[in-house]
Amino acid sequence: MCGIVGYIGFRDAYPIIMKGLQRLEYRGYDSAGIALYDGNGINLAKTRGKVKDLQERSETNIPLNGNVGIGHTRWATHGVPNDVNSHPHYSNSGNLIIIHNGIIENYESIKQELTKRGYTFESDTDTEVLINLIEEVKKKENVLLGKAVQIALNQVVGAYAIAVFDVQKPDEIVVAKLGSPLAIGIGEDEFFIASDASPFIEFTNKTVYLEDQELAIVRLGKEIKLRKIENDAIAYPMVQELQFNLEEIEKGMYDHFMLKEIYEQPSAIKDTYRGRLLVDQGIIKMAGIDQNLEKFLNTNRIIIVACGTSWHAGLVAEYIFEDLARIPVEVEYASEFRYRNPVITDKDVVIAISQSGETADTLAAIKLAKDKGAYVFGVCNVVGSSIARETHAGAYTHAGPEIGVAST
Repeated sequence: MCGIVGYIGFRDAYPIIMKGLQRLEYRGYDSAGIALYDGNGINLAKTRGKVKDLQERSETNIPLNGNVGIGHTRWATHGVPNDVNSHPHYSNSGNLIIIHNGIIENYESIKQELTKRGYTFESDTDTEVLINLIEEVKKKENVLLGKAVQIALNQVVGAYAIAVFDVQKPDEIVVAKLGSPLAIGIGEDEFFIASDASPFIEFTNKTVYLEDQELAIVRLGKEIKLRKIENDAIAYPMVQELQFNLEEIEKGMYDHFMLKEIYEQPSAIKDTYRGRLLVDQGIIKMAGIDQNLEKFLNTNRIIIVACGTSWHAGLVAEYIFEDLARIPVEVEYASEFRYRNPVITDKDVVIAISQSGETADTLAAIKLAKDKGAYVFGVCNVVGSSIARETHAGAYTHAGPEIGVAST
């Protein structure tokens, strides 16, 4: 996965984007880049390495002024980690520039077709192919950027969260999502774009989380324009108020985030149980889901789906549930769960665990379980994340940023 940050408004974009990239570095740490629009053109800096390396290169090589910009921290997929493959990526004309989290699976066939039409490519990335596809659509169909992005995305296969900027329309940024997370922070005469809300929490607590197959145009002085990518239907943004604060995502007195998480575990566990689990006469009740408590009481089986360290947490949960509730529990890798055609009924409870709340395989497992009639309970850390919104009910762990996920 990769981290994306964008800003358009009245403030200097550079410090906002750079600080946002630092907060998202858990999402990508092999290369980083930033593009700033200064009113005349784009100033671009990108480099292999960490965000601190990008900061040094930016402050040495490019002007830092501008009220519009996009930034990216990469975890390499297509193309090795180097300066050229780092995001952002230009289109051939230099008018369009993009950042991208995800994978375009059919990029090779698209690249071959664009090459026949005269396009050239500097990088080995699928992302550079996507921005040139958008440019080709924009020219061929004679449409504005938002429409060109929509048409192009209907031709690609894969997952994406993207932010696209056009120097010919410098008062807007076009963003879109399928499978990868994307949040839009809404301020006074300004917008923030990021993979999660942490880059803009000190500026606004109002955010819109894009749903899959949604495209948004954020424009200075106007409301968000939201469309469905598949059929161009109008969508209406649901503005949510963030429930966490800046202190939760800063290191504070600690040298690094993992140390902070380790020391904060006791209070995090107490807060989670105090607010969400009530013990009454030997029965554990889950606060806020009384209307669905019968699903837990009458279940024949609990299935826990997760990936990575969350899967290991599921193993611990298996021992606890079977010991205390005497209910059969299965723990599965979410990545395998959706491919093996599992036997699931409406009597089953599926517990989905994800620290970020955006794990793609876990989200796919949730969708499968819901389609088969199971009751799905989510356990995650990020308020308002996809898993929090896609499950029937759930609990937040409040364990801090994903940077120290191993301790959680």
